[in-house]
Amino acid sequence: MAKIPLGCEPVVGSLTPSKKREYRVTNRLQEGKRPIYAVVFNFIDSRYFNAFATAGGNRVTVYQCLEGGVIAVLQSYIDEDKDESFYTVSWACNIDGTPFLVAGGLNGIIRVIDTGSEKIYKSFVGHGDSINEIRTQPLKPSLVVSASKDESVRLWNIHTGICILIFAGAGGHRNEVLSVDFHPSDIYRIASCGMDNTVKIWSMKEFWTYVEKSFTWTDLPSKFPTKYVQFPVFIASVHTNYVDCNRWIGDFILSKSVDNELVLWEPKMKEQSPGEGTVDILQKYPVPECDIWFIKFSCDFHYKAAAVGNREGKIYVWEVQSSPPVLVARLSHVQSKSPIRLTAMSFDGSTILCCCEDGTIWRWDVVASS
Repeated sequence: MAKIPLGCEPVVGSLTPSKKREYRVTNRLQEGKRPIYAVVFNFIDSRYFNAFATAGGNRVTVYQCLEGGVIAVLQSYIDEDKDESFYTVSWACNIDGTPFLVAGGLNGIIRVIDTGSEKIYKSFVGHGDSINEIRTQPLKPSLVVSASKDESVRLWNIHTGICILIFAGAGGHRNEVLSVDFHPSDIYRIASCGMDNTVKIWSMKEFWTYVEKSFTWTDLPSKFPTKYVQFPVFIASVHTNYVDCNRWIGDFILSKSVDNELVLWEPKMKEQSPGEGTVDILQKYPVPECDIWFIKFSCDFHYKAAAVGNREGKIYVWEVQSSPPVLVARLSHVQSKSPIRLTAMSFDGSTILCCCEDGTIWRWDVVASS
């Protein structure tokens, strides 16, 4: 287990907003009565950067952000099981470039939705319990990973329907996995975190032939030789409670727990001994009233800023890459009082969306400086 060395004091950001960017509410939608757990912009396909999807209840909805705060509904997928509750949705695409949405939740079934036809392209059964997060490999957007309550992370090829790898076993998570992320440039690397209070970094390098094989597999997906990855290359105890969101920022990791802050840290591996190493905590970004679990943050395309909501309906926008951290903006509206489960920053960060426990979606737009 990675230890934190003494003498390296992290830089803590000040909660005084810098007024660098000013945002205002330009729209508010009431999608339904059920909580909305996920909202996500499409960063996979530059033709659709202004499209976003939401997931809540048994519904996945696609919208478009237009000028002047307008939000247009493009399509809606309603699951046949009315008791399904989607917790996560991710944009992906088929190898021919068709935009797909990949959603999962309470039932543990992954639905791959073809946004062109609004029909299910494939359904993946394999997880033994609910799915907390799905993420897409940006360099190969027909690969997705899913993090589950069943204590595992799975890698899927959505084109062929194959479960390629299962990250679980002797060195795996010991409780629900809440979040997972692909490294932005190292195609072999993922990070996962969860209710065992750890962040684990995994490598697919020695299993990459199976990933390649999954693209050309012609037999039944169930006959594919799915491999278990039992040991992570690094385990970090950065937090003392549930870790419900982790994202790579280059080779650093930004993660959050239920203790009112985001933490930016660097995993320092020992090459000889997998799993060992040290953690250098670089920076902390305070987020008041962010002490309930399943509140996740998002970043713009270039990871310049991170936006995170709290249980009181406020959003904190931090400049991630400045030191000390700079609070870009603190967004609050008199009618926004419900816990914000997830935010979505647009490609350049000029629009921020959030989805709430009360079934609302809020849109904030940057105010052009005069």
